[in-house]
Amino acid sequence: MQQKVRREIIAWFWVALVFLLINGTIGQARVIPSGSMENTLLVGDHLIMSRLGYDAGIPFTNLHVPLWRNPKRQQIIIFKPPLEPAQPDYVKRAIGLPGDIIDIHDNAVWINGKKLREEYMLGKSERVESSEFKMPYKIPDNCYFAMGDNREHSYDSRFWGCVPRQNIIGTPVFIYMSLEAGEDPWKPGQIKERFLAYANGIIHPSTVRWRRLFHIF
Repeated sequence: MQQKVRREIIAWFWVALVFLLINGTIGQARVIPSGSMENTLLVGDHLIMSRLGYDAGIPFTNLHVPLWRNPKRQQIIIFKPPLEPAQPDYVKRAIGLPGDIIDIHDNAVWINGKKLREEYMLGKSERVESSEFKMPYKIPDNCYFAMGDNREHSYDSRFWGCVPRQNIIGTPVFIYMSLEAGEDPWKPGQIKERFLAYANGIIHPSTVRWRRLFHIF
């Protein structure tokens, strides 16, 4: 038992070391705090994000410069929230590209008049109307329409409009850890709860979703 715990501690040490090495210009670590991307991404999934071609970041700062690479349709993207850039990054799927006319009806997304096939979607695709944002909607240049896979539990472009290209900082590469611990440990500022979740993962390995480890996107 002691040997098993020792191996777990060493494994977590290497995870932390890798995070410190890659956090910054070429990649960063991210954790999924909510169910807006279920079942593609689960609460407690820990991601390695690639910034290559998307964004050049200065290590351990919020400074970044957009680069040449642009998201493809239905690609998962990580970006600064358009209305609240100081909040933790969002993880959604790029549904609409610049110049597209997007509409939502009949439990489906329609791009330029054609129904979009979305096998990953969970729940219903429902239109959200407001005085400032109506559909059909033409996506402006250098902007992307982002939606969560779990449509009924996702705060996304249906509510606040498109994502400016300069807000997009990367795309997930693989899951390096996944823990069943609820949403609380992954919320901003919950340092104690997060530590306890990691400790519980070492003591009770059954809380680790082993099959999700090293899943590549």
